[in-house]
Amino acid sequence: MTRDRISTLPTWLLSRANLRAQRLLHGALADTGRRGHHYRILAALEDAPLSQAELGRRVALDRSDVVGGLVDLETDGLVHRSPDPADRRRNVVRLTPAGRTELDRLHAVVTAVQDEVLAPLDPAERRRLASLLARLGDRMDR
Repeated sequence: MTRDRISTLPTWLLSRANLRAQRLLHGALADTGRRGHHYRILAALEDAPLSQAELGRRVALDRSDVVGGLVDLETDGLVHRSPDPADRRRNVVRLTPAGRTELDRLHAVVTAVQDEVLAPLDPAERRRLASLLARLGDRMDR
């Protein structure tokens, strides 16, 4: 397969775009002392407390990664875990006020990365790309 043949494949193009986006995102988050899973966990807790199991499903993280992320965030006072009153075997995770502040700070960083990644596109193209990628991603569950 020649370079010309590869360069037109959507999977190749998606991979290259993703690689660039992930490098920028990881670098920007590393500058804050956080990682992508920290942001995902905090964002998932923004509207309501969740069990650890539900949290893992919402952010598509393995159980051990959820626990590791929660240890980091709880140590820093950003989340609070407590037994679920309905089922004492489960933990419910809540965002603390400091966690909400951290989520806002990280969201600003993530938003800036989105702008950098999508800089070549005008606003209409950005919306269209997001819509198309959402359609492709929705197929993961099928």
